[in-house]
Amino acid sequence: MASFERTFCLQVPSSTENLALIREFVSAVGEQAGFDENETLKLALAVDEACTNVIEHAYQNEETHEVTVRVTVDEDAIAFEVIDRGRGFDPTQEPALPVEELIRRRSSGGLGLRLIRTIMDDVQYRIVAGQKNELRMVKKRRPAKSATPEPGAPR
Repeated sequence: MASFERTFCLQVPSSTENLALIREFVSAVGEQAGFDENETLKLALAVDEACTNVIEHAYQNEETHEVTVRVTVDEDAIAFEVIDRGRGFDPTQEPALPVEELIRRRSSGGLGLRLIRTIMDDVQYRIVAGQKNELRMVKKRRPAKSATPEPGAPR
């Protein structure tokens, strides 16, 4: 089978008003890549959460910046990169507190990243000091269920 790779890119001003556009973009690419509606909704939720974090934390709600969402689709997976030039934050340096501890502290911080890690198969963060921050999230394709019954299975 021949391999393929397609890349799509959306760049928007850093405003929460653009989150709906980002979700629509992610959903459209997810559907085109063959993910079902439920999977596509989860992908859009994860990318929305990542972009919200950029807008609120990296850019501190300043609308004069841009958020880039790059999507690469191949035969094995769909990968999302959320790229910004704001204040960097490496989530791997923060302990993943249990949800109960977050509730006890009445803290909403950390829930978004937990959600992203639950939805995606691989999450990586890279800071290029003074240049950009990249959050890469990968969701692997699940093998299609075979239409032919297993040997010995009832027909």
